[in-house]
Amino acid sequence: MSERLVAELGRTVDALVRAPAPPGSAALASVAEQVAKGFGVKPDEVAILALIENGKFLRFILPEKLKAIGTIPLTSTSALAARTAREKRTELVNDFTTARHASVFEGVPLGRRHGEPIHKIMSAPITLDGRVVGVVQISRKGRGPAEAGPDFTRKDLRELTSITSVLGRFVTRCLEP
Repeated sequence: MSERLVAELGRTVDALVRAPAPPGSAALASVAEQVAKGFGVKPDEVAILALIENGKFLRFILPEKLKAIGTIPLTSTSALAARTAREKRTELVNDFTTARHASVFEGVPLGRRHGEPIHKIMSAPITLDGRVVGVVQISRKGRGPAEAGPDFTRKDLRELTSITSVLGRFVTRCLEP
């Protein structure tokens, strides 16, 4: 799956990079849908965050509704995304509800049943030219762990890592004026 996903996502990102303006809502939704399909999750379970303000904060690109909620300081000790960017390493957590984490973004309604916490999550740094430019997270939400779906595996995490360089070009394009 990862080679196909990398190729398809690469074509989409190449088109976005060549476009005269940064990606709009439809293009963002297309990227979320492609990544979600590749991992068997819903588009609102795909999060892409960009490092901003000289690498001091993370801001959501996807889900788009989370853009306006605020930023995550890289100094945060409870945000998995901040830890991922800071430590430049992947992480997989299949019991996320029991892990200490910033839950403010989970409370934002994203168009389906409200109040479904993240139970399972994978997080990887997004890189471009050897430097971290953002973070990608794939989650599984539900009222309980069984409803959220199967646990993520090390193979899933390797596949997530395989798309990070393509996502690096995407993040960079999204930050252009």
